[in-house]
Amino acid sequence: MDTASKFKVLLNDPHLSPELKLIAQKVYDNERITFDEGVLLYEKGELAYLGTLANYIREKRHGNNTYFNRNFHIEPTNLCVYDCKFCSYSRLIKQRADGWEYTMDEMMDIVKKYDNEPVTEVHIVGGVLPQYDVAFYSELFTRIKKHRPELHVKALTPVEYHYIFKKAKIDYATGMKLMKEAGLESIPGGGAEIFHPEIREQIAKDKCTADQWLDIHREWHKLGMRSNATMLYGHIEKYWHRVDHMERLRALQDETGGFQTFIPLKFRNQDNQMSHVPEVSVVEDLRNYAIARIYLDNFDHIKAYWAMISRTTAQLSLNFGVDDIDGTLDDTTKIYSMAGAEEQHPAMSTKQLVELIKQVGRHPLERDTLYNVITDYNDFEFKEELKPKFYKLPVIN
Repeated sequence: MDTASKFKVLLNDPHLSPELKLIAQKVYDNERITFDEGVLLYEKGELAYLGTLANYIREKRHGNNTYFNRNFHIEPTNLCVYDCKFCSYSRLIKQRADGWEYTMDEMMDIVKKYDNEPVTEVHIVGGVLPQYDVAFYSELFTRIKKHRPELHVKALTPVEYHYIFKKAKIDYATGMKLMKEAGLESIPGGGAEIFHPEIREQIAKDKCTADQWLDIHREWHKLGMRSNATMLYGHIEKYWHRVDHMERLRALQDETGGFQTFIPLKFRNQDNQMSHVPEVSVVEDLRNYAIARIYLDNFDHIKAYWAMISRTTAQLSLNFGVDDIDGTLDDTTKIYSMAGAEEQHPAMSTKQLVELIKQVGRHPLERDTLYNVITDYNDFEFKEELKPKFYKLPVIN
């Protein structure tokens, strides 16, 4: 039975409550659901029901297409002036012996290690330290683009931009314009966590507020540029906090249209100050992906990080609204493993990733950062196994 037929069966289900049937009819008619209906989906929506709705939207937008990209990460430091309770990655400055701080030249060495690799994007994000300021990042972006002009620079979250702009005594509009001129091409979605102050004050008190996070993306979008958004879920928040978070994103997207992708990030409780908080189940992961796809009707893409949630869960997510599973990550991505991710050494060859997508009947497409298709792998014949490469980089104490 195809997706549309399953949906019609659902609409005629006599056991479905009138409220859930109304939401299903809205989805079928391409109508926006309300805040209260979003909360109702979390409280009453069973997995099969949510999957039917989300997969209907996913296939209406993207068919079987499933995107991935080839990128690499630079994490300048894991030292940070902020003390987020959920973070397993960062170390406070007083814990300097446990951390690393890369110099400009060391970061350029990482870029150069990929000179003969078909990567299309460098993703730069890490801790916040005073020496990594506006001048530093402007020079870094400029040097990267000079060395490899075609490499897309996706870098820094609003948490980092808020800090460096405040230190430089410049406003967000001026700061983002300077970053664009230096070579920045898009912004990742990190640092959003949960927007509502009731939760944000408890888990990420020191960093930029929700309004500041949104304002930085707004200024970036005004320049005609694109960015992503995230939500950290599955800790002390309630369902309505998640809907409030997505409502704020949906409103900004209505205003600017600058977001490309929404990425739900699962809270992991390894080695952080919230280790006493249990992690949610895989069922809740899939429900959350599905509700995100239903609620964020003006976002083109929903992404699942396979390295964070496991390859199997990533495959399942492709039937719950997800159309992007990130890329062929390498072992320099410390954020995943230090947070207790399912994949402690997150790397897959292109062939492995393509096969993972095909195994669940989806159509693998390699994309660039802006979702232009680079290679259609649906009928691609691999002549040899392309093994992932691991670059062991020194930790600078």
